Amino acid sequence: MTGAPKLDRIDINILAQLQQNGRLTIVDLADAVGLSPSPCLARLRRLEDAKYIIGYNARVQLSKLVEHITVFTEVTLSDHRRDDFIKFESEIRKFDALQECHLVSGGYDYLLKFATKTVAKYQQLMESMLERNIGVEKYFSYIVIKTIIDRGSVPVKYLTDDS
Repeated sequence: MTGAPKLDRIDINILAQLQQNGRLTIVDLADAVGLSPSPCLARLRRLEDAKYIIGYNARVQLSKLVEHITVFTEVTLSDHRRDDFIKFESEIRKFDALQECHLVSGGYDYLLKFATKTVAKYQQLMESMLERNIGVEKYFSYIVIKTIIDRGSVPVKYLTDDS
């Protein structure tokens, strides 16, 4: 985060407000954080330019649109050289069904989250991944039976509050 501006409580509040409702007008956002619209917009642009805000999007309830499954996949690489990680990370980005990819510590290297139409589609995806020879030694799959909580993100206020 070199070169990133230091955030004050108003910046944090702007992020928190947008996290709750990314469709706020600049007037409503300014009102919510106690600024006039012009300085609020300047702060917002600064937060966007510094990549504190990386996008605005709608959270779509996939289950309302189509039957699908969510699968968490643990992946262990065959080798653990820097180039092996770079190759895997570069290639895994090409899978549209991939929602999340995390390099983790512990008994395996990556935790992936996929959404596919069926178990058969997931298996095709995994076979395609293995055929690409991107360094996967083994993988374990966990099919989600029911999602209890999916907040999308943790409220920024929770992580920045010192109390």
